[in-house]
This record gives sequence, C-alpha cells and structure tokens, in this order.
Amino acid sequence: MLTTLKNAFKVKEIRSRLLFTFVMLIIVRLGAAIPTPGVDSDVFAAWFANQTANTGGALDFFNAMTGGSFTQMSIFALSITPYITSSIIMQLLTIAIPKLEEMQRDGEDGRKKIREITRYVTIGLGLIEGLAMGIGFARSGYLTHNNAFGVIIVMFTLTAGSSLLMWIGEQITEKGVGNGISIVLLVNIVSRIPEDMQHLFDQFIASASNIVTGGLAALIILVVIVLTIVLVVYLQGGERRIPVQYSKKVVGRRMVGGQSTNIPLKVNTAGVIPIIFASSIMTLPGIIVNFVGSTPGGFWGHVLNGLNSNNWCVPSMPWYSIGLIVYIVMCIFFAYFYTAVTFNPMEIADNMKKQGGFIPGIRPGKPTVDYLTKILNNIIFIGACGLVIVAFIPIFFNGVFGANVSFGGTSIIIIVGVVLETMKQVESMMLVRHYKGFLNEN
Repeated sequence: MLTTLKNAFKVKEIRSRLLFTFVMLIIVRLGAAIPTPGVDSDVFAAWFANQTANTGGALDFFNAMTGGSFTQMSIFALSITPYITSSIIMQLLTIAIPKLEEMQRDGEDGRKKIREITRYVTIGLGLIEGLAMGIGFARSGYLTHNNAFGVIIVMFTLTAGSSLLMWIGEQITEKGVGNGISIVLLVNIVSRIPEDMQHLFDQFIASASNIVTGGLAALIILVVIVLTIVLVVYLQGGERRIPVQYSKKVVGRRMVGGQSTNIPLKVNTAGVIPIIFASSIMTLPGIIVNFVGSTPGGFWGHVLNGLNSNNWCVPSMPWYSIGLIVYIVMCIFFAYFYTAVTFNPMEIADNMKKQGGFIPGIRPGKPTVDYLTKILNNIIFIGACGLVIVAFIPIFFNGVFGANVSFGGTSIIIIVGVVLETMKQVESMMLVRHYKGFLNEN
C-alpha cells in the first residue's frame, strides 16, 4: 500500500488528484468545527452525553459517522447520511419501479438521471431531518431563539451543510481519486479513532494496578483490533468464481468466441448494509423514546432495555442478551434480502445465454438460474456470519469489560472497504497511464 502511494506521487496527474482530495478533506474537517447558528453547543453536548447510554449506542454511532459534528452541532451535523439513505432508497426503488430500472439499463445517460434524482431526494431528506431536529431542539430549549425562525435557520443550515458534503464527495469522485462519498465518510470515522484510543488507554492501561497488567491489556487490545481488521480484509476480498465458457461461432470467415471467463460472486455481497439496517431498526424505539421524553416501565421498559446494545453480554443482566439474538437474526435476514433485490440470477443467466455462454456441466436456462441461486445462498450465509462476528466483537467487549468506543464492527468494515477500493482506483490510474505511455512511445 505504501509502495503504491509512493509511486503514485511520482506521477503528476495522480499527485494532483491526491492533493485535490486532501484539500477537500481539510474543508470537511474545518466545516465540522463551524457551529450551527442559533444552537447552544454546550447545552447540546451535555444532552448528548446524557442520552447516548439510553439509545443503544445509536447516537454515538451516528456521531462517529459525522466525525463528531453531531456532538458539536456544526453545519455538517447531518454529514452525508441523507445521501447514503437516498442512495439506498433509489437502489431499492430501481428494482421495484420499471421506469427507474429502464434508466439503469440506459447506460451512462440513465445513470446520470438516477444520480440527479438521488440529489433531489437527498435535499428532501435533509430538509425533513433538519426540520425534525430543529423542532426537537426548540421544544427542549436548546436554541438561542426557540421559535419558528430559529427552527428554519437550523433546518436550512443543516440541509446546506449536507448538500455541500454531497458536492464535495462528487468533486472527489470526478477530480480526485474516486469514491468521494465513501472517502468523506471514511475521514469522519477515522477522525474519532484517536479519541477512542485515548479512552481505551485511560480505562485499561493507565488505570492498571501494575505495568504487567497494563502491558497485557495493551496487548489484548492490539490483538483484537488486528484480528478484526484481518477478518474484515478476508471478508471484503473473498469471492466465489463461477467458471463460464463461451461457445465458438463463425462471423464472416473467422471463428470467434470460445474464451473462458468467470462470474465473481463476493462473499460479502451486501457489504455493511445488513448491519446498518438491523442497527437502525433495533435503535429506533430508543431514539423515539428519548426525543419524546417519556420512559416506559414494566414489560415495555424491559423490551426497550433488551433492544439497547449496551445491555447485551453484560454478566449481571444475561436476559437482555435476547436482543442480541434478534439482532443476529435480523443481520442474516437483511443480508439475504438486500442481495435478493440487487442481484438477479435470472438476468445473469439470460445474458449468458444470449451471448452463447454457459457454466460447464450446467445446462443454460433454468438449471443455470437454480445453480447460481444455490451458490449465492451458500455464500450469503457465510458472508452474513462473518458480518455478525465482526459486529459481535465490540458488543462483547463493551458488555463484559465496559470498553465502550464510538467505532465498532460497522466502522471497521467501512474503513477497510474504502481503503482497499481507493487503493485499487489509484493502481488503475497508474496502470492506464502506463499503457498510454507505452502507446505514445510507439
């Protein structure tokens, strides 16, 4: 990785793209420190500290996604979450609405139209989220002017901040190293890691009774982090390659075709989406209760505590870990669900048949569809189990040892995935330049 970056800086075009990306990310971090007009940041930070323990880490995770902007209630407090949500919505609607599916198949022009619709949906979601937050802050007295004007200022400021981040992400994709939205999300998550490391150091190393205990704690923390990263790397890079053979055919006087290729099916086909969906559903009741301001008791109080991930794996409260079982089941379910709506074995089989391709030993048509579906179901389960393990590690250490940090399995998956994908983009740029130079020399 370091060798790739070193070689990339030797190329003027790629160096310019890297520097442009770096400047854009500096703007992102500077914007995270600019407060939203009309919001009392100190009062809001105190509220946030009191509420994170009651929402199962939902607000803490959201704050990590925003790079601390939510705690400070800066102009980037919404971050790019409206864009991510709108992208997921559009991806799902593309499967359900024939018109959008037709746009998707129209090539680059169709994809441009979908991206334009996604931008409008992002602004709409930003306005809705900003309005809801503004009303909630005004009712709680967190605004300097708790009236309609104060709510409108908050709504438009947060929406403008989210839209600016979306624009920065698109500029990084076009003029930088690519994966703009993912890189913005990455830098936000990474910006919180030093604070989390300091928290772990103070809690387990600095407070140890002797140097041996502190050294052992440091070693365990290091091993857990490294093993988790290694697991995520294998999970992100693992794939099952289905061999495909194309039959030969005569075109004019020439025999063409006959080449062999493969269909790469990723083990983690759904990425981090299943964990995000499951976490959102599990934490939604706690967030609603906190904003409403009423805490239920009795049976519903126990249910709410069971949905709180801070209560899972706690030795003194083992019954609340039933919520962990529900969480695992939901992760596996959403892995199958999301893959089902984004990957169509029948479409793959039809395209292969039209182009004269077939899987050796499998007849074209329905047998190919059944074969692909069977293979896909097997690897989805393996990928879902890997995701559950990665998500379970921080939950376990939080419950048993109280190691509560803002980054968890979801954050690590995002970090590793974006870094690997960005390095592939840089390597592709270098490879294209190499071929251009080779052609120019001849």
